Amino acid sequence: MSDSSPAPVVLDVWCELQCTDCRTALPDLRALRAHFGDRLEIRLRHFPLEKHRHAFAAAQAAEEAFAQGRGWEYVEAVLTRAEELDREGEPFLVRVARELGMDAEEFDTALVDGRHILIVDADQAEGKAIGVSGTPTYVIGGERLDGGKSQEGLRERVEEIAGRLLAG
Repeated sequence: MSDSSPAPVVLDVWCELQCTDCRTALPDLRALRAHFGDRLEIRLRHFPLEKHRHAFAAAQAAEEAFAQGRGWEYVEAVLTRAEELDREGEPFLVRVARELGMDAEEFDTALVDGRHILIVDADQAEGKAIGVSGTPTYVIGGERLDGGKSQEGLRERVEEIAGRLLAG
């Protein structure tokens, strides 16, 4: 028996958890999820910026959150408190996991043993290869949309491309 529902359209969101511009994008991502539901798969892609010293650890922590089944909840919790991440670093990442009822000890261990480094490195390398230079950057249907300078009109553009691809 085959599944007749079409594959979802993929929206890659190149982001970093210490970036307040990425935090500003959260309402747009929520609106896209509400509008498209399961027809749009929103994937977090890591692009830690050198100017943010805790961004690489935060990306690894986000991967641990996805491994524990609560990735986007964790990502949103950290992004909404990016200033605390800037001040406190890794202890903050573990504390957020604990506050959300996740296995905080496993977060701590993951940050020490580096089990998610390859995913973060691969995302960053792919981002550089396709021309990502800031966050957030969206890639949908082969089109790159840069939100690092301005996010004005980006959600509408993503909706337009996703709608076209889904109709397609």
